[in-house]
Amino acid sequence: MKILANDGIAQSAIELLSAKGFEVITQKVDQEDLIEAINQENYAGLLVRSATKVRQDIIDNCPGLKFIGRGGVGMDNIDVEYARSKGLTVENTPAASSQSVAELVMAHLFSLARSVYDSNRQMPHSGNGDFKVLKKKYAKGIELRGKTLGVIGFGRIGRATARYALGCGMEVIYVDPYSEVAHLNIQVGAETKVDVPIEKVELKELLSSSDFISLHIPAQADGKAVIGAEEFNQMKNGVRIVNAARGGVIDENALITALDNGIVSCIALDVFENEPNPRKDLLVHEKIALSPHIGAATVEAQDRIGIEMAEKIIAFFGK
Repeated sequence: MKILANDGIAQSAIELLSAKGFEVITQKVDQEDLIEAINQENYAGLLVRSATKVRQDIIDNCPGLKFIGRGGVGMDNIDVEYARSKGLTVENTPAASSQSVAELVMAHLFSLARSVYDSNRQMPHSGNGDFKVLKKKYAKGIELRGKTLGVIGFGRIGRATARYALGCGMEVIYVDPYSEVAHLNIQVGAETKVDVPIEKVELKELLSSSDFISLHIPAQADGKAVIGAEEFNQMKNGVRIVNAARGGVIDENALITALDNGIVSCIALDVFENEPNPRKDLLVHEKIALSPHIGAATVEAQDRIGIEMAEKIIAFFGK
């Protein structure tokens, strides 16, 4: 039984699958060559992350394919319902990366609050001659404690982010049509757990009340951005934003305008509309902190993702 892990998979998962008789191939196949490769090599399973797309053409033209796995949460790069209608099993690993993504969001929140992202750019070039100038430039940092974080999307990752933020002394409000969470359980130290009340609000209130905003929602089926010009105009002036969810959730043209007119003080982007080729004006904008879609890119998360997916493959094929 051959499995193509086209976007890679943890070694621990390869070892688990190999022990059960699966052959796992991790050599990357270009998108345009996938159909031919799957058929020629008789792959029964295809594992992807966010880079590889599994659309109707692959589903229709690969009759030997039985299992599609997405290592991670969102499955917008897979035509899930169509695949299932054709008898394929489609699985993901929704819980495995929550902690890692939330920690990256917190790293970006701290960076935005103190302009760390920009000072890291400027110090190598100007730190030796303009040290005092840079010190003055970054003298207006703010603390996270006491500020309001608005979380858009309150699934596993949104809740994990909220727990960290509450632990830092932030106020947290959230928007989610599918979630009704009144309390969050927060672990303090090895044994102590604290039950903290949490407030659900409407989007308009979140936008106008939040000092920081973090997005944790999938790309919309119709391709429409959740945050566009109208939403930016409802935000508190000087808001700071983190998007570690999906490219396209924020209208990038409207974002540039909001940054340039000061509505948005700064933003951290881990995801982009045109991955893996983000637009240049985002990459060079002085008010944008950047990371290359690394929310789940920790050793711990990759091991959890791989093992969870391996177990689902083994269960499906009855090994």
